[in-house]
Amino acid sequence: MFDMVASKPLDASVVHAAVKQLANLDRDVTDAARIDLLNALEHAKSACAAAQARVAADLDRSRQEERAALGVPPERRARGIASEIALARQESPHMGGLHLGMARALVHEMPHTLTLLERGVLSEWRATLLVRETACLTREDRSTIDERLCSDAATLGKLGNRALVARVRQEAARLDVDALVRRASKAEGDRRVTSRPAPDTMAYLTALLSVKQAVAVQAALGRDADAILAQGDPRSRSQIMADLLVERATGISSADGVPVTVNLVISDRALFEQGDDAAYVHGYGPIPAGLARLWAKGAVTDDEVLAELRRVYANPSTGALTAMESKSRCFPKALARLIDTRDRTCRTPWCDAPIRHRDHITAVAEGGPTTADNGAGLCERCNYAKEGEGWNAATTTADEAELHSYEIITPTGHRFRTEAPPLPKPMPLSPFEVYSLPESILLEYVEAA
Repeated sequence: MFDMVASKPLDASVVHAAVKQLANLDRDVTDAARIDLLNALEHAKSACAAAQARVAADLDRSRQEERAALGVPPERRARGIASEIALARQESPHMGGLHLGMARALVHEMPHTLTLLERGVLSEWRATLLVRETACLTREDRSTIDERLCSDAATLGKLGNRALVARVRQEAARLDVDALVRRASKAEGDRRVTSRPAPDTMAYLTALLSVKQAVAVQAALGRDADAILAQGDPRSRSQIMADLLVERATGISSADGVPVTVNLVISDRALFEQGDDAAYVHGYGPIPAGLARLWAKGAVTDDEVLAELRRVYANPSTGALTAMESKSRCFPKALARLIDTRDRTCRTPWCDAPIRHRDHITAVAEGGPTTADNGAGLCERCNYAKEGEGWNAATTTADEAELHSYEIITPTGHRFRTEAPPLPKPMPLSPFEVYSLPESILLEYVEAA
């Protein structure tokens, strides 16, 4: 299948040509041949991961040597390299950082693991587990475990992932038990609470706690839920535990009326039941228009919750957000809110992290104005990566009716275009329809005009 690869040195064009051949796999084969093919493709995936690790490590070394020659301070030489890798792999900057860290470890400290990955004996995930579980060790101890476990492919044998992790931890404890204790202490310092979308307009709230804290929280919620359930409450035990968590975290008496601002973007057409365009909740994503209407109506009639509707104007044909301008070097609150509403999440391609910084696409020092067109919502990592040597950006939006867009230019000259998602489009109204609207709504349109 890859016979053409041997005809010339392996570069990007040869790899692309080889990948195209995968679409021509012979499917009229026996089941035994299919199993062999699945195994061969798995080995190819592992070999590709090993090749990516070598290329990433080479890029890291080359870029840092180049910056050292230019006199860049050591603490800034690696800035943006992980983000370049992420863009090339079409993944988030966070994943780019993980890939770069793994590449450094495999190439410089764990050559036997890298060899097994190249041969297809280890999958990329299993190699990741080996790197992750030895991260707390010194370079020498890490290399020792690499040799003990991966110099012979038979050592790991057919261990499952959990057994592999247990084996690595066992070896690590023999070499440096204090390192594991330090790792556990550091992990406790990483405790946090996060949320992420779940299906059906639900969300996962995750708390990373020490074992004793997590067990105590679970036990307390379970104990009190059992007491409420014994009184004949119609809710399930799990539902009661979830409601108790919300009530205790927010300090209110009912989990239904949470006094916290939820930013909901919905078109007037959908809000007044004349359209079904999806609404958008910041920090979650799209939700059905019907559910958004239910939330809006419930918030207006609920004594415990105050709803505030803020007008945001979009182009009727494209959904592009109306621009604002400021003479301030920092984005003022209203303009920052507009950028957050327009961009939703970090504007770097394949990064869906929450917006933490509002960045000038063209820097103020280079004459960039503080406007919506020259502003972009970025996560903290992407904003710092953009400050790396050789990075640049330029707006590409032609006029106000177009969706906001700009190009990210990496130190190698590769360009990645990013475009803001469209807002829900407003109602197209005829003159008769305008004059038929209630006076309160008509005033909204007059003010917008």
